[in-house]
Amino acid sequence: MNILVTGSQGQLGSEFQQISHLFPHWNFIFYDLPELDITDKNSVDNIIKYKNINVIINCAAYTAVDKAETETENAFNVNVTGAKLLAEAAKEANALLVHISTDYVFDGKTHSPWKESDATRPLNVYGKSKLEGEKAIREVNPSHLIIRTSWLYSNYGNNFYKAMQRLGMERDSLNVISDQAGTPTYARDLAHVIAKILSKIRIDKQYAEIYHFSNEGICSWYDFACAIMEISKLNCKVKPVETCEYPAPSTRPAYSVLNKTKIKHHWGIQIRHWRKALEECIKEYNISV
Repeated sequence: MNILVTGSQGQLGSEFQQISHLFPHWNFIFYDLPELDITDKNSVDNIIKYKNINVIINCAAYTAVDKAETETENAFNVNVTGAKLLAEAAKEANALLVHISTDYVFDGKTHSPWKESDATRPLNVYGKSKLEGEKAIREVNPSHLIIRTSWLYSNYGNNFYKAMQRLGMERDSLNVISDQAGTPTYARDLAHVIAKILSKIRIDKQYAEIYHFSNEGICSWYDFACAIMEISKLNCKVKPVETCEYPAPSTRPAYSVLNKTKIKHHWGIQIRHWRKALEECIKEYNISV
């Protein structure tokens, strides 16, 4: 099975590179800019056609949430046009498209974990662009699995966890928002879950599903930051603040916990608590440095 991973230098793409040796019977093909621009039809078509791709894992995305408010065209170009071009190429090649989406498609105005069937109502440009990307894929309708995740982090790329690691070494204290709740997701756990699903799929079968995946549990950004400092043994005091005290260009959902019942039942997935995953991530970071 030839598996194309787009956005291979990002945090999820990098995690696939780290675990690819565990699946020697699969041929992983890793691409990122400038070799593969998912917003360029010729670039997409050439690689998928000539590499005889069976599965596309789309890890490429515009994820700068605040910058998206002013770089709207760029966000929609990558997250919508790019998703559509991959969907069209996947359909032409009879390949399965696994597309990564986000909890930010919801408005966060409930306190029950979000199900795949719940009404979407994004609050910011990033969330709107990711939702439109989902719609574009469903309209083209290749064989596809859309996986929404939340608060993704790893030792690669740019993310909240890495920012806290850096600030924890530079400062004595910092303020972190305490009134937004969700679930941190270790990108390696998401990569392993996708790999497990791929081990069970039938290439000759048509799929058209949306799933939610994150680690288990619930916390605020403040809780997450405190755990990072504690486990990393960083002497930086974290102070809780409300969202209104920390204005940002984009509005975040107040509650974005995802319900994982569907993915667990459909694919026999077992999910560990976010803190256990965080401990492993930090342990690997300490080994690498």
